[in-house]
Amino acid sequence: MNIPLPDAVVSFVHDFISHDESIKYLEALSTEVAWKQNQIKMFGKVYNEPRLTAWYGDQGLSYKYSGIQLLSTAWSDLLNELKSKVNAAASTEFNSALLNYYRDGQDSMGYHQDNEPELGQNPVIASLTFGAARTFQLKHITDKTIKRKDILLNSGSLLIMAGTTQHYWKHQIPKTKKPIGPRLNITFRVIKDVDNRPQ
Repeated sequence: MNIPLPDAVVSFVHDFISHDESIKYLEALSTEVAWKQNQIKMFGKVYNEPRLTAWYGDQGLSYKYSGIQLLSTAWSDLLNELKSKVNAAASTEFNSALLNYYRDGQDSMGYHQDNEPELGQNPVIASLTFGAARTFQLKHITDKTIKRKDILLNSGSLLIMAGTTQHYWKHQIPKTKKPIGPRLNITFRVIKDVDNRPQ
């Protein structure tokens, strides 16, 4: 379904992947992915990211955010399988994916935009969730009269952000004190500069 938001194109599929398949994907990806805890630079200080991450993509692609430079790991069969499903749903040929592993409710992602230069103008971001449901929050950057939008990302759901969403809206996964299990999130992206490599 489409989620009506000004200055944005956002859609959400609650049951994109079935319950049984979601359990299978969560178990497999939790163990096969080479998860890392990177350090990020914020306001001149260095912190451990409050989650584990991994970066996959076509050969030679790189991605940089918050002072972290990532070189893509080759797609696994399982990730290729998921990419094909998401490509069809988003009508987009994704060439990379940032994977996030939230170990519990204290792992999080602060407010940000997916607007790095290598993503190009009006990027399409497709976010696939497995595991514990977490609240995804969107807030408009310039118009403070627009109410924050909260979306519960359940296991097997697919959220797609397109159009000018990344120009006008920030999003986050806040911490929660609720006793919840792990959540695995795959955000599929298109790197526009295919020759972009670490310097």
